[in-house]
Amino acid sequence: MIIAKDLSKSYRKKKAVDDLSFTVETVKVTGFLGPNGAGKSTTMRLMLGLDNGEGMTLFDGKKLSEYSQPSQVVGILLEAKAFHPTRTARNHLRVLAAAGGIAESRVDEVLELVGLETVAKKKPGKFSLGMSQRLGIAAAILGEPKYLMLDEPANGLDPEGIAWLRKFIKAYAARGNAVFVSSHLLSEMSQMADNIVVIGKGKLIASTSIDELVGQSRRSGVYVRSPQLAKLQKALETSKTTVAPFKDGITVSGVTTDHVGKTAFKLGVPILELSQHEASLEEAFLELTANEQEYTTKLGGKK
Repeated sequence: MIIAKDLSKSYRKKKAVDDLSFTVETVKVTGFLGPNGAGKSTTMRLMLGLDNGEGMTLFDGKKLSEYSQPSQVVGILLEAKAFHPTRTARNHLRVLAAAGGIAESRVDEVLELVGLETVAKKKPGKFSLGMSQRLGIAAAILGEPKYLMLDEPANGLDPEGIAWLRKFIKAYAARGNAVFVSSHLLSEMSQMADNIVVIGKGKLIASTSIDELVGQSRRSGVYVRSPQLAKLQKALETSKTTVAPFKDGITVSGVTTDHVGKTAFKLGVPILELSQHEASLEEAFLELTANEQEYTTKLGGKK
């Protein structure tokens, strides 16, 4: 696994990353989430030794600098257009293959894998952002690394490209590898990730499975709607439950739909709607980071 331990980085007096520790497991996709300015990109650069800072990151017990061929240990995509604009896509990958001690035959394999075989002889300087992302992913998997670290890989991809990326990442991890991926597309992350690391203002907020993260949300529980909601709510509030307003009803965690239904029946309270509600990853994320937003906006204009 990857073990990131006590990562810290300051820019002047501001802590961009603050004593951050977490793990990335093999055979799993780990999503990396945080508001804008949370320190996600800086954290990835620290893990790879591309930024100076404190702490360390171990890849199977060793620092990346201790490997003779690091590109065969971890593949990275940090910038979509990290290539020479006048070199063809194929030659860009050939240069990387030669530098990493990788067979040239692998170049055509990865171009086909990412769907760029028809533009292999074209110069990527005129590629769209989506095509550039595909070329960046091709470079990341060139050495067939055990680990992939991808920073916003879905940027610029069309719906077909996003669906392809999701399937590709899940399949790559399933082969005994690990993928650490950041994205603002929370709906995609909910379909892709097994584990989630959430940071805010450089600090760790959560490091858990996606099921546990969503299950712990106040929005998860039994949703109930009734014309006598206050009476029912009072009966359902105990030390083992959490009751929160949701839409035009309430959600109650720590109970089953059967329990709520029986309680309402005993009280003679009519029920208009009763269902099990599972919070979305977006709801859980916004709840967790409500006080960690670096930049916020307000709806509406000035009066």
